[in-house]
Amino acid sequence: MAVTADLEVIVPPTAAPADSRAKKLARRTWDATWPKLLAIAIVILAWQIVVWSHWKRETLIPSPFTVLDHLWQDRGDMTVSAWITLGRGIQGFLVAVIIGGVLGLAVARIPVLRAAIGSMITGLQTMPSVAWVPLAIILFRQGAGTVLFVVVLGAAPSIANGIINGIDNVPPLLLRAGRVLGARGISALRHVVIPAALPSVVGGLKQGWSFAWRSLLAAELIANLPGKIGIGQRLNFAATAIDYIGVFESMIVILIIGILVDSLLFGTADRAIRRRYGLIDAAAT
Repeated sequence: MAVTADLEVIVPPTAAPADSRAKKLARRTWDATWPKLLAIAIVILAWQIVVWSHWKRETLIPSPFTVLDHLWQDRGDMTVSAWITLGRGIQGFLVAVIIGGVLGLAVARIPVLRAAIGSMITGLQTMPSVAWVPLAIILFRQGAGTVLFVVVLGAAPSIANGIINGIDNVPPLLLRAGRVLGARGISALRHVVIPAALPSVVGGLKQGWSFAWRSLLAAELIANLPGKIGIGQRLNFAATAIDYIGVFESMIVILIIGILVDSLLFGTADRAIRRRYGLIDAAAT
C-alpha cells in the first residue's frame, strides 16, 4: 500500500517584474496628470464661453485657440525668455535659501534675536513684492542687482518663518529622547531638530518660491532691465504695444512655469517626505 503526502513548496518572494513596475509608474503618472488636464480643459472652455458671450470684443479677449496658435508659432522666443526668467528666479531663490536658512536657525535658537527681529520677519513677509522695486532701482539702478534684491527680500522671510515654525513645533519628547542618546548642540540640531522640522521647512521653501516668482515678475514688469528679455519684460512690451494676444501668451507661459515647478519639484519633495513619515499609504502609491 503506497502512502503519498502532499508537500507544500514555499517559493521565496521575488522582485516585481519590470513591466509591473512600469505599469505602476504609468498609473501613478496618469493619476497625477489627468486632474490637471481636466482643470486646463475647464479653464479653456470657460475662456471660450466668455469670448462667445461677447462681453468684450475679441480684440480685447482673444479666443484661447487663437492665443495657443500664436504661442505655438512663438514657442522659440517664448522658450528662451522663459529660461532667462527662470534662471533669474533660481539664482535669487538660492541666495534667499541661504539667507533665510541662516536667519531662521538663528532666530529659532537664540531667544534675544527672536525678541528683537522675530516680528520684523513676518512684517517683511507681508510687504507686497512690487513695493521693493522702486527701492531696488534706487540702490542698484537698472540691472541684475535689482532683480536679485527684490527676489531675495520676497523669498527669504517666508523661508525663515518656515524654519522657525518647524523648529518651534518639534515635539519635546523627541528632544528629550535625543538628549538621552547623547545628541546635544549641533548634533541634536542635525539628527533630531532638522529631520523633525523638515515638513514645515519644505512648506516654507515652497511658499518662498511663490514669493520669489511673484517678486521676480514684478521686477521684470517695472524695472528697465538691460540685456536679455524675460517673460515679465515680454508681458510689459505686449501691454505697451496693445498686443493683447501677446499679453495672454506671456501670462500662459508664467502660469505653466508655476505649475511645473510646483508639481515636479515641491510636489515631489512633499510626497516623498509624507511617505517617509508614514502620512501616505505606501500600498496606495
